[in-house]
Amino acid sequence: MLEGFQQIFPAPPPPADIFATYQITHQFYREAQARQEFQSYCEWYRQTAKLHQEELAKMQGDINLFGWFCRRR
Repeated sequence: MLEGFQQIFPAPPPPADIFATYQITHQFYREAQARQEFQSYCEWYRQTAKLHQEELAKMQGDINLFGWFCRRR
């Protein structure tokens, strides 16, 4: 007879320690993921800045045709 009543009544809620542990673990993984994404972004930014600096150095070595035409007037 007690088995029948156990199916009717809900199980007692788990202790609060389980939820606290879950919350801390979840926050840790979110922080780790955010740091990884930020590190990836910083690496992409460094590569892009280096590429732009190289392109600028190439452009500065080119002939300034626009300036050459403007001086002839």
